[in-house]
Amino acid sequence: MPSEFRPPATNNVSEPLPDPRKLALYAVLAAIPPGRVVTYGQLGELAGLARAARWVGRQLSQLPEGSSLPWHRVIAAGGRLSLPVGSPSGDEQRARLRGEGLSISGNRVDIRRHGWRPEEYSG
Repeated sequence: MPSEFRPPATNNVSEPLPDPRKLALYAVLAAIPPGRVVTYGQLGELAGLARAARWVGRQLSQLPEGSSLPWHRVIAAGGRLSLPVGSPSGDEQRARLRGEGLSISGNRVDIRRHGWRPEEYSG
């Protein structure tokens, strides 16, 4: 897990405890391999957070600037890219996904071809 999301070695009254839901989410997010994608809902389920797609999206939108977590590998249901074309984040997501070898057609990624299924992935 990237160091920016590891719990502090010590904790005092002025430091909030890390949210275990966020830590679980970040751990699964960090494990998504290049060239693979998951949906917001699938990411939530893999992190043990059933029916949390909107919460997952909100957490990803609030990642710290410069985070090394692969937020761009998370897409909407059915393979749809939810970030608008022409927006800085949307353009960055599309460029990163294309850089990993994914093709985007009609604002969608073929999730059957590029979807991450951890139980089937061995490398």
